[in-house]
Amino acid sequence: MLSLNKLDYKKTLNRYGIIFAFIALCLAITIAGEISVYYGNWADNYFLSRDNALIILRQVSINGILAIGMTFVIITAGVDLSVGAVLALAGIISARFATSGSLAIGDTDMALWLPVFIAIIVGALAGFINGAVIAKYNLQPFIVTMGMLSIARGLTLLSTDGNPVSQLNPDFRWLGNGYLFDSIPIPVVVFIFIFVIAWIILNKMPFGRYIYAVGGNEKSTRTSGINVFQIKVLVYTFCGVLAAIAGLILTARTGSAQTNAGTAYELDAIAAVVIGGTSMVGGVGTLMGTFFGILIIGVLNNGLDLLGVQSYYQQLIKGVLIVVAVMLDPSRKQRR
Repeated sequence: MLSLNKLDYKKTLNRYGIIFAFIALCLAITIAGEISVYYGNWADNYFLSRDNALIILRQVSINGILAIGMTFVIITAGVDLSVGAVLALAGIISARFATSGSLAIGDTDMALWLPVFIAIIVGALAGFINGAVIAKYNLQPFIVTMGMLSIARGLTLLSTDGNPVSQLNPDFRWLGNGYLFDSIPIPVVVFIFIFVIAWIILNKMPFGRYIYAVGGNEKSTRTSGINVFQIKVLVYTFCGVLAAIAGLILTARTGSAQTNAGTAYELDAIAAVVIGGTSMVGGVGTLMGTFFGILIIGVLNNGLDLLGVQSYYQQLIKGVLIVVAVMLDPSRKQRR
C-alpha cells in the first residue's frame, strides 16, 4: 500500500510538478512583495495586479512563440540553434517592405500583410533547409542549425549593410503594439492562438504521434513505414515559421529592425522547453509543460525586476533552474 502511494505520488509530481513549481514561485514573489509593502519599499503589491499579468504575458510572448517551435524540434531529439538569427533575418527583410524606402508600399493595406507573407517565406525556407539537410544526410542538428545561425546572421547584415531599418508603417507596428478589445496585447493573442493550434497538432492529430515516435525511436519509426524525412522537414519548417512570426512581432514592437535582434533568444527558448519537462533526448515532452516553463521564466524575471534584483543574478538563477529541471526529470535517466 505504501509503495502504491509512493508510485502515485511520483506520477502526480511528474505530471503536475511544473504547475506546483509555478504556483510556488508566484507565492514566493507575492510574499516578498507583501514584505516590501510592510516595510514601505512598495506602495502596493503590484505583482498581483492585472496590468502586471498582461505585462508578463507580453514579455514572454516572443520567447513563447519560439519555445513552441523548439518543443516540436526537441521532441524529435533535435535542436534548433538558428531561431534567433532567423528571427532577425525575417524581421529585417520584412521591415524593408513596411517602410517609406525603396521597397515602399506606402500606407496601403499591404503594409501589414506583405511583410507578414515575406517573413513567413523566409522562416519556412530556413527551417526547410535545416530539416532537409539533417534528415537527408543524418547530420547532428546542433551542427547544421549552428551553421544556419551563421548564415542567417550574415544575410541579415548583408541585406542592409549592417544598418537597422526604421520608420515602419503604423499598420505594421500594430502587430507589436496593438490591442484586441482595447485590453489584450496583440502579441499575447498571437502567442495563445499559435499555442492552441500547436497543441491540437501535437495531441489530437496523427502527425503529433509521429513526432513523438521519431524522437522515441527513429529506427523503429522508419521500419513501421512512417516517413521520418518528411516529419523532420515539417517540424523544422514549422519552427522556422514561428521564428519568423516572432521576428515580425519583435520588429513591430520596437519600431525598427535591428541586425543584432534575437541574439541568444534560442537559449531562452531551449531553457523554457527544458524547464517545462521536455527531454533533450527526444520522445518526451508536452506543450503545456513548455507553457508553464515560459511563465516561470517570465514571472521570475518580472518578480526579480520588481524586487530590484540585478540581471546578473537572474541569469544565475535561470541557469540553476535548467540544471535542476534536468536532474529531476526521471525520463532523462531512463533514456539512452
